[in-house]
Amino acid sequence: MSAQLEKRYFNVDEYYRMARAGVLKPDDRVELIEGEIIKMSPIGSPHAACVSRLDDLLRSQEKPRTMIRSQNPVRLNEFSEPVPDIALLRPRKDYYSARHPIPSDVLLIIEVGDMSVLSDRHFKVPLYARAEIPEVWLVNLPKKIVEVYCDPAEGVYRNSRKHTASG
Repeated sequence: MSAQLEKRYFNVDEYYRMARAGVLKPDDRVELIEGEIIKMSPIGSPHAACVSRLDDLLRSQEKPRTMIRSQNPVRLNEFSEPVPDIALLRPRKDYYSARHPIPSDVLLIIEVGDMSVLSDRHFKVPLYARAEIPEVWLVNLPKKIVEVYCDPAEGVYRNSRKHTASG
């Protein structure tokens, strides 16, 4: 006879109740992915510098047609609220104070991967495709490339390409 463990999945509301109850601390680096609370990788200097550069570049070119949010949640569905490194969003007068952005608000997600590049590619990119996020960039710091994923359909990105990163 084999014993089976049954996982307990959490929805976004339960996730926030855990935070309010102190189960999740304000400085815990976690995100909710498909009902599981996932510990995020530490942010190293190369990762932080890359996010800052991208944020500066996008802010200098995109205003006022978009909003740029760095390292803030995007609610994809009832069971997933990842924290992308950068999200380009449709502008809102309330700056999303009433709720976190949802997929229809998102124009582009950028994930910067150093230690997390494999999990970003194999878990987060498909998660974004299933949510029909129009475009995702995965900045692969170890290989110095940017992987671009676009044209989501039926839970996958139909197009992808790689570009050599500079700087």
